[in-house]
Amino acid sequence: MKGLFITLEGPEGAGKSLQTGRLAERLRASGREVVLTREPGGTPAAEVLRSIALETPLHPRAELLVFLAARAEHVERLIRPALSRGAIVLCDRFIDSTVAYQGYGLGLDPEQIRSLNAYATDGLLPDLTLVLDIPPLLGFSRRGETRGDNIERREDSFHERLREGFLAEARREPERIRVVDGTAEVEAVAERIWDHIAPWVSRSKPETS
Repeated sequence: MKGLFITLEGPEGAGKSLQTGRLAERLRASGREVVLTREPGGTPAAEVLRSIALETPLHPRAELLVFLAARAEHVERLIRPALSRGAIVLCDRFIDSTVAYQGYGLGLDPEQIRSLNAYATDGLLPDLTLVLDIPPLLGFSRRGETRGDNIERREDSFHERLREGFLAEARREPERIRVVDGTAEVEAVAERIWDHIAPWVSRSKPETS
Protein backbone atom coordinates (compact mmCIF):
# COMPACT_ATOMS: atom_id res chain seq x y z
CA MET A 1 0.00 0.00 0.00
CA LYS A 2 1.36 3.37 -0.98
CA GLY A 3 0.65 6.38 1.15
CA LEU A 4 0.35 10.00 0.11
CA PHE A 5 3.24 12.46 0.12
CA ILE A 6 2.36 16.17 0.36
CA THR A 7 4.84 19.02 0.74
CA LEU A 8 4.32 22.68 1.58
CA GLU A 9 6.73 25.28 0.27
CA GLY A 10 7.12 29.03 0.18
CA PRO A 11 9.14 32.02 1.38
CA GLU A 12 9.94 32.68 5.02
CA GLY A 13 6.85 33.63 7.03
CA ALA A 14 4.37 32.19 4.54
CA GLY A 15 2.65 30.13 7.25
CA LYS A 16 3.79 26.68 6.16
CA SER A 17 4.34 25.29 9.65
CA LEU A 18 0.99 26.58 10.88
CA GLN A 19 -0.92 25.24 7.90
CA THR A 20 0.89 21.89 7.91
CA GLY A 21 -0.07 21.42 11.56
CA ARG A 22 -3.70 22.35 10.92
CA LEU A 23 -3.85 19.99 7.97
CA ALA A 24 -2.39 17.16 10.03
CA GLU A 25 -5.10 17.64 12.66
CA ARG A 26 -7.82 17.57 10.01
CA LEU A 27 -6.50 14.40 8.42
CA ARG A 28 -6.04 12.63 11.75
CA ALA A 29 -9.62 13.49 12.68
CA SER A 30 -10.70 11.58 9.58
CA GLY A 31 -8.90 8.48 10.84
CA ARG A 32 -5.76 8.61 8.72
CA GLU A 33 -2.24 8.02 9.97
CA VAL A 34 -0.33 11.25 9.43
CA VAL A 35 3.42 11.73 9.69
CA LEU A 36 4.26 15.40 10.16
CA THR A 37 7.86 16.30 9.41
CA ARG A 38 10.12 19.06 8.13
CA GLU A 39 13.24 19.81 6.14
CA PRO A 40 16.00 20.15 6.77
CA GLY A 41 15.53 17.68 9.61
CA GLY A 42 13.04 14.97 10.41
CA THR A 43 15.48 12.41 11.83
CA PRO A 44 18.18 12.75 14.51
CA ALA A 45 21.02 12.81 11.99
CA ALA A 46 19.18 15.18 9.67
CA GLU A 47 18.49 17.55 12.58
CA VAL A 48 22.24 17.70 13.28
CA LEU A 49 22.84 18.59 9.64
CA ARG A 50 20.07 21.20 9.88
CA SER A 51 21.93 22.92 12.69
CA ILE A 52 25.13 22.98 10.64
CA ALA A 53 23.40 24.45 7.58
CA LEU A 54 21.41 27.09 9.44
CA GLU A 55 23.99 28.18 12.00
CA THR A 56 27.26 28.02 10.07
CA PRO A 57 27.96 30.22 7.02
CA LEU A 58 28.91 27.84 4.21
CA HIS A 59 29.95 28.10 0.59
CA PRO A 60 26.82 27.67 -1.58
CA ARG A 61 27.94 24.25 -2.87
CA ALA A 62 28.73 23.07 0.64
CA GLU A 63 25.36 24.33 1.86
CA LEU A 64 23.63 22.47 -0.96
CA LEU A 65 25.40 19.21 -0.14
CA VAL A 66 24.55 19.45 3.57
CA PHE A 67 20.87 19.86 2.73
CA LEU A 68 21.03 16.94 0.30
CA ALA A 69 22.70 14.70 2.88
CA ALA A 70 19.96 15.54 5.39
CA ARG A 71 17.33 14.79 2.74
CA ALA A 72 18.79 11.40 1.85
CA GLU A 73 18.72 10.38 5.52
CA HIS A 74 15.20 11.77 5.97
CA VAL A 75 13.79 9.95 2.95
CA GLU A 76 15.25 6.55 3.81
CA ARG A 77 14.74 6.61 7.58
CA LEU A 78 11.32 8.27 7.83
CA ILE A 79 9.47 9.18 4.62
CA ARG A 80 9.69 5.95 2.62
CA PRO A 81 8.83 3.68 5.59
CA ALA A 82 5.78 5.83 6.38
CA LEU A 83 4.59 5.81 2.77
CA SER A 84 5.11 2.05 2.49
CA ARG A 85 2.67 1.45 5.33
CA GLY A 86 0.05 3.75 3.79
CA ALA A 87 0.53 6.89 5.89
CA ILE A 88 0.04 10.44 4.70
CA VAL A 89 3.35 12.27 4.99
CA LEU A 90 3.16 16.06 5.35
CA CYS A 91 6.52 17.75 4.98
CA ASP A 92 7.32 21.40 5.64
CA ARG A 93 9.78 21.99 2.74
CA PHE A 94 11.38 19.42 0.45
CA ILE A 95 13.13 19.38 -2.93
CA ASP A 96 11.64 22.60 -4.29
CA SER A 97 13.12 24.63 -1.45
CA THR A 98 16.59 23.50 -2.51
CA VAL A 99 15.99 24.61 -6.09
CA ALA A 100 14.60 27.95 -4.88
CA TYR A 101 17.15 28.72 -2.15
CA GLN A 102 20.39 27.34 -3.51
CA GLY A 103 19.42 27.67 -7.17
CA TYR A 104 17.47 30.86 -7.72
CA GLY A 105 18.64 32.43 -4.46
CA LEU A 106 22.37 31.62 -4.52
CA GLY A 107 22.86 31.21 -8.25
CA LEU A 108 23.69 27.50 -8.48
CA ASP A 109 22.46 25.64 -11.56
CA PRO A 110 18.79 24.65 -10.96
CA GLU A 111 18.99 21.74 -13.39
CA GLN A 112 22.01 20.33 -11.61
CA ILE A 113 20.20 20.72 -8.29
CA ARG A 114 17.20 18.81 -9.68
CA SER A 115 19.52 15.97 -10.67
CA LEU A 116 21.17 15.93 -7.25
CA ASN A 117 17.75 16.00 -5.59
CA ALA A 118 16.77 12.93 -7.60
CA TYR A 119 19.90 11.15 -6.41
CA ALA A 120 19.40 12.14 -2.77
CA THR A 121 15.78 10.96 -2.78
CA ASP A 122 16.37 7.94 -5.03
CA GLY A 123 13.74 9.39 -7.34
CA LEU A 124 11.07 10.11 -4.74
CA LEU A 125 8.77 13.01 -5.65
CA PRO A 126 5.84 14.44 -3.70
CA ASP A 127 2.41 13.52 -5.00
CA LEU A 128 1.37 17.13 -4.48
CA THR A 129 3.25 20.32 -3.56
CA LEU A 130 1.56 23.49 -2.39
CA VAL A 131 3.48 26.76 -2.57
CA LEU A 132 2.16 29.35 -0.12
CA ASP A 133 3.02 32.54 -1.95
CA ILE A 134 3.67 35.73 -0.01
CA PRO A 135 5.91 38.77 -0.54
CA PRO A 136 9.00 38.11 1.59
CA LEU A 137 8.87 41.42 3.49
CA LEU A 138 5.25 40.76 4.44
CA GLY A 139 6.26 37.29 5.62
CA PHE A 140 8.96 38.66 7.89
CA SER A 141 6.70 41.40 9.25
CA ARG A 142 3.98 38.87 10.02
CA ARG A 143 6.32 36.86 12.20
CA GLY A 144 7.20 39.94 14.23
CA GLU A 145 10.67 38.69 15.07
CA THR A 146 14.25 39.25 14.05
CA ARG A 147 15.70 37.12 11.30
CA GLY A 148 17.25 34.27 13.23
CA ASP A 149 19.43 31.92 11.17
CA ASN A 150 22.05 32.73 8.58
CA ILE A 151 19.67 32.05 5.68
CA GLU A 152 16.92 34.30 7.01
CA ARG A 153 19.47 37.09 7.48
CA ARG A 154 20.38 37.21 3.80
CA GLU A 155 19.59 40.37 1.85
CA ASP A 156 16.03 41.11 0.75
CA SER A 157 16.96 40.56 -2.90
CA PHE A 158 17.88 36.95 -2.07
CA HIS A 159 14.42 36.36 -0.61
CA GLU A 160 12.77 37.97 -3.64
CA ARG A 161 14.75 35.67 -5.95
CA LEU A 162 13.76 32.55 -4.06
CA ARG A 163 10.08 33.60 -4.15
CA GLU A 164 10.36 33.92 -7.92
CA GLY A 165 12.05 30.52 -7.93
CA PHE A 166 9.07 28.87 -6.26
CA LEU A 167 6.71 30.47 -8.77
CA ALA A 168 8.94 29.45 -11.69
CA GLU A 169 8.97 25.84 -10.47
CA ALA A 170 5.16 25.92 -10.21
CA ARG A 171 4.97 27.04 -13.83
CA ARG A 172 7.42 24.31 -14.77
CA GLU A 173 5.46 21.51 -13.05
CA PRO A 174 1.82 22.65 -12.91
CA GLU A 175 0.45 19.14 -12.35
CA ARG A 176 2.45 18.61 -9.15
CA ILE A 177 2.94 22.13 -7.83
CA ARG A 178 -0.03 24.39 -7.02
CA VAL A 179 0.22 27.98 -5.80
CA VAL A 180 -1.94 29.18 -2.90
CA ASP A 181 -2.25 32.86 -1.96
CA GLY A 182 -0.57 33.00 1.43
CA THR A 183 -1.62 36.60 2.10
CA ALA A 184 -5.22 35.62 2.92
CA GLU A 185 -6.56 34.98 6.41
CA VAL A 186 -5.47 31.72 8.07
CA GLU A 187 -8.86 30.02 7.70
CA ALA A 188 -9.16 31.00 4.04
CA VAL A 189 -5.68 29.65 3.28
CA ALA A 190 -6.52 26.39 5.10
CA GLU A 191 -9.65 25.91 2.98
CA ARG A 192 -7.80 26.59 -0.25
CA ILE A 193 -5.20 24.03 0.76
CA TRP A 194 -7.92 21.51 1.52
CA ASP A 195 -9.55 22.12 -1.87
CA HIS A 196 -6.32 21.00 -3.53
CA ILE A 197 -5.68 18.08 -1.19
CA ALA A 198 -9.15 16.55 -0.73
CA PRO A 199 -9.23 14.74 -4.11
CA TRP A 200 -5.84 13.15 -3.40
CA VAL A 201 -6.89 12.08 0.07
CA SER A 202 -10.06 10.50 -1.29
CA ARG A 203 -8.13 8.51 -3.88
CA SER A 204 -5.57 7.33 -1.32
CA LYS A 205 -8.01 5.89 1.24
CA PRO A 206 -6.67 2.59 2.56
CA GLU A 207 -8.61 -0.52 1.72
CA THR A 208 -10.80 -1.98 4.43
CA SER A 209 -10.69 -5.68 5.19
